[in-house]
Amino acid sequence: MSEQKIPEKRRKEKLFTANFTFLILGQASSLLGNNTLKFALSMYVLEQTGSASVFAGLLSLAMLPTIFLSPFGGILADRVNRRNIMVALDALSGGTVLIASFAMALEHKIFVVGVLLMLLSVFGAFESPTVQACIPQMLSGENIVKGNAVVNQVASIASLVTPFLGSVFYTVFGIRPVFYAAVLCFFMTAFFECFIHLNAQKADSKSEMGAAIRDDFLMSLHFLRREQPEILKLLLLAAAVSLFVAGTAVVGFPYLVRTVLGLSAAHYGASESVMGLASVLGSILVVALGSKGQMRGLFGVI
Repeated sequence: MSEQKIPEKRRKEKLFTANFTFLILGQASSLLGNNTLKFALSMYVLEQTGSASVFAGLLSLAMLPTIFLSPFGGILADRVNRRNIMVALDALSGGTVLIASFAMALEHKIFVVGVLLMLLSVFGAFESPTVQACIPQMLSGENIVKGNAVVNQVASIASLVTPFLGSVFYTVFGIRPVFYAAVLCFFMTAFFECFIHLNAQKADSKSEMGAAIRDDFLMSLHFLRREQPEILKLLLLAAAVSLFVAGTAVVGFPYLVRTVLGLSAAHYGASESVMGLASVLGSILVVALGSKGQMRGLFGVI
């Protein structure tokens, strides 16, 4: 009997289970459509307005829901069936993009783009924490770390591919077909997610929800301030870098390439892909330095 049990204990759990495979397929489809659409929209806004201020204003408005709603997305993911959240959000995203594609025939096209970006940001603020929360529920042991790595790699690959795809599709076909392709990607994502089977989360009653939200925020603050102050310092450092650097990269770079230099969308797509490659190489460098105990030197580099 003991000889038969040893192989069972040594048997490694499968990483690409049915649930995880459908999650990855959905993420690949969602990121492909979402990122390609957002890139094409950025090119469209710059071409229509030629204004860095309008472009920056739209991006800022689109980021506000992510900033303020992401914590609530994590709270919702802990209390509601995560599969249902993902299916509903991707279906809503597809429907919203489809409606926006028809609304682009109206006069106020830039207004339509702004509303669309804000709504997609709202959906993303609730979906991203839900996807991250699904991984520990699908996998166990060391596969949790591997699963997170796979999800991050899919996102990295999407950041490399979508600028080029967005520039090609927008240059060749215009903005309307990009909308339709994004709709297809969102609905395909919802279709893949329908095959994910997760245990339902215990929903809190309405009288307990407010207290649960307050307790979760207080617990998070206590964790950052008392238990792991180093993480809080890293978050503040990342916020400072984003304040002074990200704005230049996200707004100044496309304005410089498209408006000041007058280069094509294809040129900008290629340059964005190179920047995505640089970000991947930077993350590899961080891992290499961290393994050698040289993380403190990164602060000086930043």
